[in-house]
Amino acid sequence: MKNLFDFTNKEDILRRFNSLKADSQPLWGKMSVAQMFKHCTLPITLALTNPKPKRTLLAKIIGPLLKGPVIGPKPFKKNGFTPKEFKVDTQEVFDTQKKALLELIERFTPSNVSDKNHPFFGLMTDAEWGQSQYKHLDHHLTQFGV
Repeated sequence: MKNLFDFTNKEDILRRFNSLKADSQPLWGKMSVAQMFKHCTLPITLALTNPKPKRTLLAKIIGPLLKGPVIGPKPFKKNGFTPKEFKVDTQEVFDTQKKALLELIERFTPSNVSDKNHPFFGLMTDAEWGQSQYKHLDHHLTQFGV
C-alpha cells in the first residue's frame, strides 16, 4: 500500500495537487476544489498535532473495529462518511488553501508525527499514519480527476 512518507509517493501527490485549477470540478460530491484543499488539511493537521486530543469512550470501543477498513487497501467509497470535524461547507480561497495544504504535505514526516495515538483509532504505526494520509489524499485527487 502506498505511503505518504515515501518520497516518490509524496512527490506524485504534490504534482497531482499542483495540476488542479481554481475551476476544477469534482466527478462526485459537493465540495469545490478550494473546499477540498481545506478538507484535506484537517487530517494532516491532526496528524501533526502533538499531543493528540484524548480518545473518547466511544472511540476506544469503535475505533479499533473501523481502523482496518479505513486504513486498509480498499479505496474509500464515493460520497462516503465524513466526520463532522472534517466537513468544510464554507467558501474558501483557492490559492490560500492550496498553499496551506502543500506546506502541510511537505511537513508530514514521521518525526513530525511524534504522538502516534490517533484520537479515534488509537495507537498507529508510522506506516499506518503514512498510508492513511496517502489514501485520503489520493481519494480526493481521484474525485477531481487527477
